[in-house]
Amino acid sequence: MQEPQPEKAPMETNDLDQLFALPANQTWQALFNLLWQRFSPELRADIADAQTTDRDRACAKLDNILSGSAWELWQQYEATAPRTCLALKQFWAERSQGKAILILDALSLRELPWLLEQASQRGYALHKQCVTGAEIPGDTTPFAKALGFGQRSSLANNKGNSSDFVGAFTDTSNLPFADCKALIKAEPNIIFWHEWPDSEMHDLADENGYRKLAKSAVNQLCSDDFWSFIETLSTGRRLVITADHGYAHSGLFPDVTNREQSEYLKSNFKSGRATPVDASDKPHYWVPPLTQIIESQHGRYELVLGRRKWKSQGGYPSLTHGGLSLLEIAVPFIELSR
Repeated sequence: MQEPQPEKAPMETNDLDQLFALPANQTWQALFNLLWQRFSPELRADIADAQTTDRDRACAKLDNILSGSAWELWQQYEATAPRTCLALKQFWAERSQGKAILILDALSLRELPWLLEQASQRGYALHKQCVTGAEIPGDTTPFAKALGFGQRSSLANNKGNSSDFVGAFTDTSNLPFADCKALIKAEPNIIFWHEWPDSEMHDLADENGYRKLAKSAVNQLCSDDFWSFIETLSTGRRLVITADHGYAHSGLFPDVTNREQSEYLKSNFKSGRATPVDASDKPHYWVPPLTQIIESQHGRYELVLGRRKWKSQGGYPSLTHGGLSLLEIAVPFIELSR
């Protein structure tokens, strides 16, 4: 995998024009590199919610291009973007023994700085650090299937069986990280899927949910309990920390004000971001498009395109995932060792 290259200055309009004129695989790699540059710098714990929100807002221009003039890039995403499942399979194939994968469910680039800072402070060597992409749709089960496990629960109690991860001891849990240490056996090769932060996200649907999640990320990822768990996983093993998908801070998204459009979105998606469709279903053509129908390896789906939300019964959640925006798709990929 290509390592992200440092950016000397913010990208101007001409730079973006050049970026989106590249072949699709180069555009996606450049976008992921740019996201790394924007989200990897250190955060202050006391204002992490405000800082991550500022970084999130700074991505609006890229998302708006991807949902406007460059929307066709999403049709090429699966074939051309650096995807997490492929990076994990490569990691597993390249190491014969002593390897581990920790999947943190819905970990986004917003939480990346805490992993980098704490790894450095606690004496870990970083071997690869980059951005990779989720499946389409960006949800738990498609990612589990992409790894060959069928679903997340298949990994529980060492029941996971995938031809791409031969010899893996597998488990999944939502226990506190301190309690997860006892689940790690003296096996050379391990895949562990933890349900945090997604397990909290669904309880944080109000407009201040992102603030609570930002504080939780500081408490969890800077804690001795978490890093004691990491030490257990990485003892005698090279460890990758990554995620199945990210999430959208949809509280920042503007409402769709056109009545016909908002009714269409509400009818098709309720308060979600993706829905399966039949082969006979056709996209509704608005300019610019509101949604995309994509034939992915996981089926045919209609997905909400870009930074859009609408009024729905019970309120549209402020934290969500499954649609086509950069922070729903892009996730950290960090390979480290003691």
